[in-house]
Amino acid sequence: MTRKQNHDPYAPVAKNPVLVARLPMWRSKLIVILVFAAFASLIGRAFWVQIVNQDFYVEQGQKRYQRTIELDATRGRIVDRHGAMLAVSLATYEIWASPKQLDEAAHAPLAKLLDMPRAELTRRVSGDKSFVLLKRQVDAHTAAHIDKLDLAGITRIADSKRFYPEGEAAAHVVGFTDIEDNGQEGIELAANELLAGEPGEREVIRDRLGRVVSDTRPLTPAQNGATVHLTIDRRIQQLAYAQLKTAIAKHSAQAGSVVVLDARNGEILALANYPSFDPNDRARLTGQQLRNRAVVDTFEPGSTIKPLVVALSLDRGLVRPDSMIDTAPGWYRIGPNVVHDTSNHGRMTIAEALQKSSNIALAKLALNLPAKTIWDKYQEYGLGRAPQLTFPGVAAGRVRPFARWRPIEQATMAYGYGLSASLLQIAQVYTAYAGDGTLHPVSLMTDPARSAARGDGRRVTTPATAAAIRSMLEMATGAGGTGRAANVDGYRVGGKTGTARKQVGATYAKNRYRSLFVGMAPMSDPRLIVAVMIDDPAGRAFYGGTVAGPVFSAVTGGALQLLGVPPDAPVTVPASEATHAPDV
Repeated sequence: MTRKQNHDPYAPVAKNPVLVARLPMWRSKLIVILVFAAFASLIGRAFWVQIVNQDFYVEQGQKRYQRTIELDATRGRIVDRHGAMLAVSLATYEIWASPKQLDEAAHAPLAKLLDMPRAELTRRVSGDKSFVLLKRQVDAHTAAHIDKLDLAGITRIADSKRFYPEGEAAAHVVGFTDIEDNGQEGIELAANELLAGEPGEREVIRDRLGRVVSDTRPLTPAQNGATVHLTIDRRIQQLAYAQLKTAIAKHSAQAGSVVVLDARNGEILALANYPSFDPNDRARLTGQQLRNRAVVDTFEPGSTIKPLVVALSLDRGLVRPDSMIDTAPGWYRIGPNVVHDTSNHGRMTIAEALQKSSNIALAKLALNLPAKTIWDKYQEYGLGRAPQLTFPGVAAGRVRPFARWRPIEQATMAYGYGLSASLLQIAQVYTAYAGDGTLHPVSLMTDPARSAARGDGRRVTTPATAAAIRSMLEMATGAGGTGRAANVDGYRVGGKTGTARKQVGATYAKNRYRSLFVGMAPMSDPRLIVAVMIDDPAGRAFYGGTVAGPVFSAVTGGALQLLGVPPDAPVTVPASEATHAPDV
């Protein structure tokens, strides 16, 4: 019989050797150290994040929701001398869309209002961007219609668009901006820094949909651009452009320019070119339309420059206005070269030589002067140097160094061949003869300090010589002169014609000319200087007096009336006493 074992439930359980075994001391310490190190690293990391590198993490967090919005400055206005608007920024809008919110059914009506193909609008909102720009410079009327659609996901942001009230008449003066409102041409470019102003800033918090929740700091307001005042008279500018455009159409010419200066100080009252362009619609703009010919183009000035050598000869006491000079038999040999007049004028006075535009007389006067003396005087008049005018592309023209002149070149330079100048430079030369012999700097932006000083300019000839030249210029528009077509009813005028052959490459083109007239009025007290250039008239008429003279007459007469200049004593020449000279 098997003996039954007694089992005591309260008897001690046999101990597990693994549990009974004591943990070595070094392991205990290691565990404690590791736990302490873990806590220490967590504390250190928290200190690093929250204290040491707090700014970095705050900045990273802010980048997800905080934005800096640039506040555009309103571009300054451009106005004429009387405050009439020449360029102004109109309120427009940018239209933005949130593709995720914009319903597809809204594509068609929205595209129609934005004047864009529906397919193009659909393409723009099909990407994965949160916001897309649909169109800029949307006018207020269109933006209001878009608002009426009450479309989800459509936002408009204030924008602006440049507007030019005078259109093509003042396009080359005012210029234009690009879509970002940066000046590209004309005064818009020349005075861009003044007009642009300084943008402001606004720091905001946006939610995940891009909506502004709050500002993080006071905004920095934008500093709007300054108003730029020009010397231009809008009325005279319109007149000059209209008369120029009419003349070019009448003579089937390629192009032309008109410059009108205030004879008293050189301020530009009008500067017109044709062809021109509409700065409000530049979709079909060409390089020929963009060219500011009165300032950029240089050419041989022809007979319009003849008063300069006559004045120099008078100043040096070599001749008097009544001194006789022989131009017979109508040609004059200089070495192997021959200088011609349009006819044999025989013996005549210096005054008559300028009146009848004798090349031979001017050649003889030039050869009696040292070449350096002529070159120095041309430099004094600003020829070969760009006018100090704050305007893009101002040309300097060219006068070759006198050391390289041959006798024939010294002679031809006296009547406007062998050098080049812009129409603006030629007009400036005549400021010296309108007053006391002071050559006035030309200007396009008003400067009150300069206008008050009246001390600008430099004396290039004596008052007596300037008066003598004025008398000769008046003779040129009178009986027997070449500029009879330039006369203005009720006013005494004076001026000089020019018919310069056009260069094509290294040679002169056959039957291609620039027709010129430069003059002033009223001669009792000159107020205006008007220079006209018609490029390549294609009709039978091409002489400066015939083609450019009538433009001078219309512009000068109209401008004097607009300015309220009282008429001076008109010069009336009976038809029976009139003698005729070729219009050269």
